[in-house]
Amino acid sequence: MPMTIREYLRACDIDFEEVPHPREATSSRIAEMAHIDGEQMAKAVMLHGDHGYRLAVVPSTCDADLERLSQMFHEKLELASEEEVRREFRDCDPGATIPVGQAYGLQVYLDDQLRHQPDIYFDAGDHETLVHMSGHEFDRLMADSRHGTISRHH
Repeated sequence: MPMTIREYLRACDIDFEEVPHPREATSSRIAEMAHIDGEQMAKAVMLHGDHGYRLAVVPSTCDADLERLSQMFHEKLELASEEEVRREFRDCDPGATIPVGQAYGLQVYLDDQLRHQPDIYFDAGDHETLVHMSGHEFDRLMADSRHGTISRHH
């Protein structure tokens, strides 16, 4: 797990555990292999707009609704490129985008489906570890993030 994330979680006094998992391509595949409900597996999608980068955090069973997000923020938002993700998440493995964008100075927008879940899991940024915490701890971690219905099912 990258130090940026570990230090941020400790600084926020968040109780979490690390769960090793086999290296897999998609968050929904990881959830399936780890026997985790896809609604409790958070995935992060980095967006690029006129006012810089943002992070949308949605369940692994969904896609970020770019149209709705663009309307919410009154600007056209697009998916960030792999290169942009690599630049922002410098100490993460290439292609790893983590929901704790606050640790990297990014504004985070949370899908309502992830709020008040009993447990939440997400990739730790190394493609081999999941972070697991109670839904209560995740809600505390994301307390300053804006939220709404920002996803749609695949």
